[in-house]
Amino acid sequence: MSSGYSSLEEDSEEFYFTARTSFFKKPSGRAVRGQHDIEKEKDSLSYLSKEETKDKIQLYNAAVTDKLKMTLNSSGIYTGFIKVQMELRRPITVRGRAHSHAHSNGNETAFYLPKGSLNILHISSTNTVREVIEALLKKFLIADNPAKFALYKRCQKEDQVYMCKLSDREHPLYLRLVAGPSLEALSFVLREHETGDVMWEAFTLPELQNFLRILDKEEDEQLQSLKRRYTSYRAKLEEALSGVHNPG
Repeated sequence: MSSGYSSLEEDSEEFYFTARTSFFKKPSGRAVRGQHDIEKEKDSLSYLSKEETKDKIQLYNAAVTDKLKMTLNSSGIYTGFIKVQMELRRPITVRGRAHSHAHSNGNETAFYLPKGSLNILHISSTNTVREVIEALLKKFLIADNPAKFALYKRCQKEDQVYMCKLSDREHPLYLRLVAGPSLEALSFVLREHETGDVMWEAFTLPELQNFLRILDKEEDEQLQSLKRRYTSYRAKLEEALSGVHNPG
């Protein structure tokens, strides 16, 4: 980590989300949609026919080596697992955590997540990129606005690595199914939006003030480190000069 702030390293084990409990919304008091609307929604999410999906899932499960297989339901919707690597450069704001090395502001604490933390999510083929991002933030108790983050797909072809930002409405499990279980063929990475894409209006005033305090602290640490280094250089130089002027 780049500073003395605490990370969530002690909580960096693999996390699982079930599509039923984490993503599916409970029925509200709104009018129930007709069967035609439901079928229309299914069609918009069906990139493959049911038979093609079944064949793909069989091939996928046969190639899996970590037991993270996919399951096809009678409705044509399938569930499975995706792995998401966390590559966050900026500190995140976490609610309800306290740590002696963290920078706290009331009930919120600023953390640096350990780079490369890997999380496993159990999701449905209907779940979108935006829902995956929201689930990751919810699991870590991250208070930051989901609009600050983006999910990328990383593909490796020969010696080249390609990164591409996914749109909010894409379906990660479908991409996983088509690519197969190989992480070289496809892996998912959570990052902040690039600097030019940051939605600054998504940050609250306390968050921005917290970032400034963190930057001030890091600047002071760097300055003190630089002063110590030059003090050491000066002492060695003066010692060398003293030896020249006062030969034994």
